[in-house]
Amino acid sequence: MSSLKPIFVSLKAAQCRLSQENRRQKDAALLGAAGAIDSCRGEILKANAVDVQRAREAGMKEALVDRLILNEKRINSIIKGIETIVRLEDPIGRVIKGWKSPEGLLIEQVRVPLGVAAIIYESRPDVTTDAFGLAYKAGCAILLRGSSSALESNRALVKAIKKGLEAGGGISAAVELAESGNRDEIDEILNARGYIDVVLPRGGGDLIRRVTENARIPVIETGEGNCHIYVEPSADIPNALDIIENAKIQRPGVCNAVETLLVHRDVLSSLMPPLASKLAGKAELRCDERAAAAIGNPPAGLVLKAATEEDWKTEFLDYILAIKTVDSLEEAVDHINRYSTKHSEAILTGDIRSAEEFTARVDSACVYVNASTRFTDGGVFGLGAELGISTQKFHVRGPMGLEALTSIKYRIHGNGHIRE
Repeated sequence: MSSLKPIFVSLKAAQCRLSQENRRQKDAALLGAAGAIDSCRGEILKANAVDVQRAREAGMKEALVDRLILNEKRINSIIKGIETIVRLEDPIGRVIKGWKSPEGLLIEQVRVPLGVAAIIYESRPDVTTDAFGLAYKAGCAILLRGSSSALESNRALVKAIKKGLEAGGGISAAVELAESGNRDEIDEILNARGYIDVVLPRGGGDLIRRVTENARIPVIETGEGNCHIYVEPSADIPNALDIIENAKIQRPGVCNAVETLLVHRDVLSSLMPPLASKLAGKAELRCDERAAAAIGNPPAGLVLKAATEEDWKTEFLDYILAIKTVDSLEEAVDHINRYSTKHSEAILTGDIRSAEEFTARVDSACVYVNASTRFTDGGVFGLGAELGISTQKFHVRGPMGLEALTSIKYRIHGNGHIRE
């Protein structure tokens, strides 16, 4: 028997019970979990401090440490996120559509829970609560497998969640944490046919590739974000500068931060000098020859390097911005469709025809016009929270909310019908 098999069995049984709970019961349990996180915040923050200290001692980049950190404000946000999920309509049991067949059968398409989900993710403790909350509301049991860097935080959070579920009359066995820290756990999860119905990898390229290449259960890819912004000659330059800074600097360690800036040759002279001044001391610029030449004399504090082919492929998750000059919108689209991870892309333009062509031709989950890529988020999109950003095309794409953890069932009513 594998080390996780008892957990698989327990989750399966818990999901069968949870699938029969109504909205009132699920919402009461979720509010219980939110209350327990609130009352246990001291323990949670103490556990998180251990993780943060270990991460820094191990040399983790500060942009990634930021993803790991919990504080009072982020605990409040976690609680608010669960409360938002409570207010969402329950999708389970909803009749999507119904019709009568020529034979007189009443056929209804009904939304049902997807089953038991597993999420494998890196150092984001808030993913623990978002994933739990969405799964529970959708009637799904969930196995959480966070990274070893967030293990103490996740243990404290799951302990509080289970305590709160019990207090709220919920099913505490519907959420479990794989907590040994052993990487063999991942292989067990990926081979849990008959127990786990779907696995969601949320993290960097190496994690996603490991899961997609080795899983024997269905996978929804989420996470990796090599995001782009393309600046056209018609763009409002002051506005463009603010958007680029926000997309790169606000939280560089998240998947919707911009990694590559594409600049039309005709806007180089008006964009690059003020951009270099704006990002001096904040971000390293890796430019092609034309973009670097357009900067002229680099301002004090600017780190400027020559871009390489590898830079176009890289999700930096750091204060680094690759910049490439393009000669046309078509070249920008071709570059994005070649190097993008299909996450989030933006065009900054004053030309509506260019905006329409860009949004039609770029093959990514989220495509923006005159806005920062940082808005790709389930909460911002009105989904309450998110399991991740799906970068594939089957079942669900983009920010994944409640309906991402549902499937459909056909319910057919007859009156003694037999098929001739």
